[in-house]
Amino acid sequence: MAKTINKIAVLTSGGDAPGMNAAIRAVVRSCSYYNLDCIGVYGGFQGLIEADFETLTARSVRNIINKGGTFLQSSRSIDFKTKEGRKKAHKNLTDAGVDALIVVGGDGTFTGALHFYKEFDFPVVGIPATIDNDINGTDCTLGYDTALNTVVEAIDKIRDTASSHNRLFLIEVMGREAGDIALNSGIGAGAEEILLPEEKHGIQRMMDSLEKSKKSGKTSSIIVVAEGEKSGKNIFELAEFISESHKEYDIRVSVLGHIQRGGSPSCFDRVLASKLGVGAVEALTDGATNIMVGLCHQKVVHVPLKTALKSDRELDKELRRVADITSV
Repeated sequence: MAKTINKIAVLTSGGDAPGMNAAIRAVVRSCSYYNLDCIGVYGGFQGLIEADFETLTARSVRNIINKGGTFLQSSRSIDFKTKEGRKKAHKNLTDAGVDALIVVGGDGTFTGALHFYKEFDFPVVGIPATIDNDINGTDCTLGYDTALNTVVEAIDKIRDTASSHNRLFLIEVMGREAGDIALNSGIGAGAEEILLPEEKHGIQRMMDSLEKSKKSGKTSSIIVVAEGEKSGKNIFELAEFISESHKEYDIRVSVLGHIQRGGSPSCFDRVLASKLGVGAVEALTDGATNIMVGLCHQKVVHVPLKTALKSDRELDKELRRVADITSV
């Protein structure tokens, strides 16, 4: 028999992503709509262990839908990785009268939530929020669209300089295991080549591309490099490697870094966060648990946390094909 839900806790964990505040807002206001109590947990899972709780109302979350980051703050808790830490977190939640937990984050967050559910049979629902877009079962994660727009805008500005000075720019974007940001921003910004973690022959592809560019008369190039690409060289070593055989280029490196994780969320991310926040609360009141709410074909879907964490995502071969055709 499903547990009656009267009070829900919400937290954000792991790396911040644009749209997290919008998701919190949607959770809190959904609780208000359904006459449920809601508490915010400060500092992610560590906040559960320290009982850093605050009652949230519909007015508590006004004027945050447009804010980047997370006002509840985030962390990666070492203590929560221990059984003792999770036991203390569970006691604090039950002492506070909390019936269910909504976690907003990525794979590390969902892993913690899955352990918590298994050990205490405590209702949990996850909302996927990571700019890497590396969660299974959802078309997009919160923050991904905003990060793409940030990267494309930055590359557009860098291209102006590259064209003016006959320069080759290597631009590093986030993505240790997944090349979604690199591939999509590379296409969107018209990059000459894109190096991805999912591919093993990135350097040879890049050198072949530069040779073609040279023969076709291109005097500047943009190469987008995912931080997790598998060449074994960091981006500065790649620059040196290229300069040995392509003296014609004035090679520069730009690491976009954490600007990709900041900024006001795009309209898409605000709407997505609102859909998933409402969906998470309604999932719990309908008796669902141990699931992630995601978006598939514009519909909110329920995906088992274990499935969401599977590492079997493949490179979008059609997008790679499009990138190859449009970069000639």
